[in-house]
Amino acid sequence: MNFIWFNSRKFLQKILLIGYFLIFTSTVYAKADKVIVGSKKFTESVVLGEIAAQLISGVSHDVEHKSELGGTQILFKALEQGEIDIYPEYTGTIRHEILRKLELHSDDDIAEALEPYGIKISAPLGFNNTYAIGLRESVAIKLNLKNISDLIKHPDLRLGFSNEFLNRGDGWNSLRGVYGLPHENVRGLDHDLAYRALQNDDLDVMEFYSTDAEIVYYNLFALNDDRKHFPIYNAVFLYREELLISHPKMMEALATLEGNISVDLIRKLNSQVKIEGISHTIVAAEFLQEKFDFEITVTESTLVSRVAERTGEHLIMVLIGLIVGIIVAIPLGIVSAKKPRLGFFILGFVGIIQTLPALALLVFMIPIFGIYAPPAIAALFLYSLLPIVRNTHTGLINISSEIQESADALGLRAINKLLLIELPLASPTILAGIKTAGVVTIGFATLGALIGAGGYGQPILTGIRLDNYGLILEGAVPAALMALIFQLNFDLLERVVVPKGLRLKQ
Repeated sequence: MNFIWFNSRKFLQKILLIGYFLIFTSTVYAKADKVIVGSKKFTESVVLGEIAAQLISGVSHDVEHKSELGGTQILFKALEQGEIDIYPEYTGTIRHEILRKLELHSDDDIAEALEPYGIKISAPLGFNNTYAIGLRESVAIKLNLKNISDLIKHPDLRLGFSNEFLNRGDGWNSLRGVYGLPHENVRGLDHDLAYRALQNDDLDVMEFYSTDAEIVYYNLFALNDDRKHFPIYNAVFLYREELLISHPKMMEALATLEGNISVDLIRKLNSQVKIEGISHTIVAAEFLQEKFDFEITVTESTLVSRVAERTGEHLIMVLIGLIVGIIVAIPLGIVSAKKPRLGFFILGFVGIIQTLPALALLVFMIPIFGIYAPPAIAALFLYSLLPIVRNTHTGLINISSEIQESADALGLRAINKLLLIELPLASPTILAGIKTAGVVTIGFATLGALIGAGGYGQPILTGIRLDNYGLILEGAVPAALMALIFQLNFDLLERVVVPKGLRLKQ
């Protein structure tokens, strides 16, 4: 038995090294030698990111726009680590969220504070997109609400804010402190979904971005910030300092945007994308043509090409994560069955991993692996462990004592007994665990889009942002089909792997 444990341990060490190698060498996701523009997962950021990417492409640079990468902290960390080169940001967010531990009062203070990070800030683009607290105009009139301080009189109103707003330095907690708001019914939800909830009367009050197209379109009312809580949020670009040396022409081109995008203009661009349903690539190209006489040919991808691209991205994440998970989990299941005391800790550990919220597990991987596919693959690997380890353990310990005694009577060595008798008998249960792990990872992989890993989650995120059910289905339907195909293939594999006698018994 010690022989099995010793070799299993060495085997696991080798497999873990192979797994990490596969994760880091996913070259399809490599940054390579190109300029990467990032953007957050709301329309205005995506539009500004696309404008920057198209402008940069005009000075003969290999550029890629990684859109909808999540929130502020993910983008800034990616910029700091060199995984993206530039992204649109706001001075208020830099002052009160990114560098909130420092007391910064001016743009010069911000520029100086960013220097240790190797990051530069552009001049303002020309508009202030501050936060606002608002609600349906009909409700504001009915309750005679004009200022944020008026909310004190109505503690029963249902408040809903984006999760980022709930936790940022200039968000809900500080707003509640400044105004003394008594509200307890406060929920966190996606910013774009909050507008839908507001329209459906599932929510009373939410935070607006002052340049959101939905404010006018849905007849919403922004309350006056009568105690001047929210600072100025001038739109800027943050970029890596090294670009000034490596790509000077690019930075000169980007500087042409400074002071040239007004509040009315950005509202128009946001409305074209969010309300009129025009692609952000076309909106950006038309803006550059009208404003700077900058011509660029935009080719819109077809549904087939988009689905094919997302299928490849999704499949790579799932296969690498699941294959490494299988290679690691089956030996762990064997060890947990053969060494009950150690097995208690193994099963407990993989069980704890499974209880972690999917999004939290993904975020935990970012400091180790950065963004894009590697952290998603690492999280998929961890999520695949429990069903395979548990089913391997269950399949082995449920083998009848009569069979175990017969094998011992034949004088089989422990390793031969495991390979020739125990694993074949446990194979139906082990395959059931792998099948469960596969379906789980296919669904979980959609969250990888939050950090730029692509896959079927990308159209789902975009569809939520644009309130476009077609785009949501573009990601959801192929993901469901992939899970179905995976199950069917494993049903076929079971006929090959599981001994015929066991199949007949079943």
